[in-house]
Amino acid sequence: MPKKIVEKNQENKIDNDFQVMSLRNFLEIPYEKLEELNGKSQQDRNTLSSAKQEAAYRTYLEKENRIKAITLCFTDIEGKLHMLDYDKKFLLSSSENLTFDGSSIRGFSQQHESDLRLSIDWTSFVWLPSDIFGPGKVMMFANILGRDRKLYESDFRGLLQSYTEKLKEKENIIAYASAEIEGFLLDGRHAEQHFDDNNGFKLISTGGYYHSLPLDSIRQFIDKAAEAQRAMGFKNEKDHPEVAPSQFEMNFSYDEVLRACDKIQLYKLICRQVADMMGMTASFLPKPIVGINGSGMHTNFSLARNGKNIFYDASGKEHMSSVAWDFISKVLNHGQEICLILNSSVNAYRRLDPHFEAPNQIKVSPIDRGSMIRLPVGNERTTRIEVRSVAPDSNPYLVLYTLMRTGLEGKKMPILKRPRDKYLPGNIYDALSYFEKSDFVEKILGKSNKDKFSQFKRKAADRSPKELGTKVKSGEIVFHHEVTNQVLWNNF
Repeated sequence: MPKKIVEKNQENKIDNDFQVMSLRNFLEIPYEKLEELNGKSQQDRNTLSSAKQEAAYRTYLEKENRIKAITLCFTDIEGKLHMLDYDKKFLLSSSENLTFDGSSIRGFSQQHESDLRLSIDWTSFVWLPSDIFGPGKVMMFANILGRDRKLYESDFRGLLQSYTEKLKEKENIIAYASAEIEGFLLDGRHAEQHFDDNNGFKLISTGGYYHSLPLDSIRQFIDKAAEAQRAMGFKNEKDHPEVAPSQFEMNFSYDEVLRACDKIQLYKLICRQVADMMGMTASFLPKPIVGINGSGMHTNFSLARNGKNIFYDASGKEHMSSVAWDFISKVLNHGQEICLILNSSVNAYRRLDPHFEAPNQIKVSPIDRGSMIRLPVGNERTTRIEVRSVAPDSNPYLVLYTLMRTGLEGKKMPILKRPRDKYLPGNIYDALSYFEKSDFVEKILGKSNKDKFSQFKRKAADRSPKELGTKVKSGEIVFHHEVTNQVLWNNF
């Protein structure tokens, strides 16, 4: 064979080898294995110290060469999730000195005190589905520290974690929670940013509750999102379209309160990502469309001591203990003051409409879904309260921190003497008024956090219509804390 032909064949072979050879070999784990790994990590939280868990995950990361980045998550004061990707080697060598510019995050530090630190919560380690998050990544949550390495005052994940640890240490009490998070599936990507007053949102389904077809767009979305949640250790219980057309809900299992809040943030992230991949938008606006049911985040909560549910009493009224009734009484008594925390956007007050099962009545009931607090049917293990007046766009860490401190430290309201017609605020201005006048809110949040939160909510309100009216308007959408960005705010 002529020399030139041989050389040409060799060149072609090299080219083909390069085409066959994979240049990237990043970690991709099957869903079944993911569920096993994440389930094991959740068990370790209950059996291993945080130091042992950190050591184990460090060893794993050092040995696993297929990981390209570690995603760290934190949440601002309004509830928006932020993420940073760190190179694995850099993070392992510099984990005690991870800094970021806090002045670029609404509700965090001022420009002259911009340097904040990320403190990794190694016990929150989670393996990720590569088709949703990309290959070669794992994720952890982080708390925020100031320059002095002390917990930053406006990081409510850190505050909630600190509060629950002290409660467990001093009184041997563990708080448990879960949330029923409703959302809407909207046609088109970035539907909220492109909202138009005249046309509103376009739904992808006109069906509702349980009767949509198996391969409808909403069913395919729910299937894919729920599969990812199960793989990440959510232990889903049921997944289905909700009452309103194009509305969805996926229920995951009870967990310790901090982990429940982490799951809420991941739930919304997964839904948004899956919807975007399908050319749609998963929206957690409480009331994106007038005339149909809005979306809530019904928050289930209980306390346990020595493995026993202390909200349960077989001989108590509705089988609830005196501890539970005291907790309920305090939350109801401060309901108007903390309403802004539970319903933190202009749009949220459209949902508190009595025509659509709105939980706007300051009362407790085992059956009335218009009550702020409902008592679901339960037994010795499952007895709990359901705070129905929480909106899905609220900051879960701030909500649970506030509910816990209110229920344990607030002032009781005699339930039998409750005024019959006491309601939650019907608009954000009334909610702001109750919030700003409350000494109790200042006590549990601190003056700085109270002022910050009030300031941001008032700015959003002032850039929205003063009267809600019967039509959703662009101001309440584009200046929403989960939708808006610096470009919009800085145009004024």
